[in-house]
Amino acid sequence: MPRRPTLEFWYEFSSTYSYLAAMRIDAMAQAAGVDLRWRPFLLGPIFASQGWNSSPFNLFPAKGRHMWRDVEREAARQGLPPLKRPDPFPQNSLSATRAATYGMDHDWLVPFSKAVYETQFAVGHSIAEPQAVAGILNRLGLDGTVILKAAALEGNKGRLRVNGEEARSRGIFGAPTFLTGDGELFWGNDRLEQALAWATGDRPGAMR
Repeated sequence: MPRRPTLEFWYEFSSTYSYLAAMRIDAMAQAAGVDLRWRPFLLGPIFASQGWNSSPFNLFPAKGRHMWRDVEREAARQGLPPLKRPDPFPQNSLSATRAATYGMDHDWLVPFSKAVYETQFAVGHSIAEPQAVAGILNRLGLDGTVILKAAALEGNKGRLRVNGEEARSRGIFGAPTFLTGDGELFWGNDRLEQALAWATGDRPGAMR
């Protein structure tokens, strides 16, 4: 049998557009017949390498004002709850991303990732503190304390660093980013449909 097409979903928990993508990507990938791989990572080191000490939506106020209105529109269009702006923004996503990195070997990665986004952008609660992340895990019927201890071990922290280095080496500069099986890169929630189409062999014009 031919191999199913694949798509990697690289996401950052503090990213508003990653939130929008996370809330719709599973159903869309399933409908397209594409196998999906969720790849949590940290954008902070990548931004730092570009000379940014915060989100570009903070560094460029006009861009930030547009982003919040745009995400509000898109959340409404997707049928999501009214957007809540976390304070501060961006949230420190280290604890959540460590937990998600550990979760890459477990079947709770996707529900946990969605719950982190909902906690932050639909409910408006902080995800920055380890106890907040533990609470999200506990509400999923998991042992948040045990998972956070495992996520803080050097092996898992090293894996997170390696994931970040992989992201940089593959040309990722923002989130969400989608990488097809042949390495084609699509950036932004508004490119999810195109990424899925490319993954299934539907390419524009004569592109290959």
